[in-house]
Amino acid sequence: MKINRLDHLVLTVKDIDATCTFYRDILEMEIETFQQNRKALKFGIQKINLHQYGHEIDPKAINPTPGSGDLCFIADTPVAEVIETLKNKGIAIETGPVERTGATGRLISVYLRDPDQNLVEISNYI
Repeated sequence: MKINRLDHLVLTVKDIDATCTFYRDILEMEIETFQQNRKALKFGIQKINLHQYGHEIDPKAINPTPGSGDLCFIADTPVAEVIETLKNKGIAIETGPVERTGATGRLISVYLRDPDQNLVEISNYI
């Protein structure tokens, strides 16, 4: 077996509307509505499906919990501009810029929190 890429992942959240607003307004992701009014966050050729805590879709993780995610997004925008955009939108940077190692090489990254306190890393390859 050879896995090619990640198609989507699922985040369990306390408030789907607040999550959609954050990812749309701060990270400029597209909101997709599908199957019986479910919501997903689209970016590039991937997406994050959202589950409402306490009303998850089966099958699901054994212990779905808001705030347990640790996500890294590769941005086309230089990290210096990402930092300025976050500051202008009133979003606190938790850490960074710092150097990290990504799937295919070295990264420069900044970290922030979403409404559920998931850790969100925004990076550029060096």
